[in-house]
Amino acid sequence: MINELDLVVLLNDMPDKGLRKGDVGTVVMIHDMSRGYEVEFSTFGGLTIAVATLATNAIRAVGRREIAHVRELA
Repeated sequence: MINELDLVVLLNDMPDKGLRKGDVGTVVMIHDMSRGYEVEFSTFGGLTIAVATLATNAIRAVGRREIAHVRELA
């Protein structure tokens, strides 16, 4: 179950928003009883890159044994 403020992983590239598969975002709102999510993607410095409304099948919860991987924005 994914809750507000949980970290989630993007499952597909979203070039129109500058996002790539594997990017980590924060759930800021849950829509329609967990059928969709508003997710904010930001840099470690706090700059918001994108806020996206995503279906359940577009994200997954961050695993307990995963670590973050860094990439620089274009």
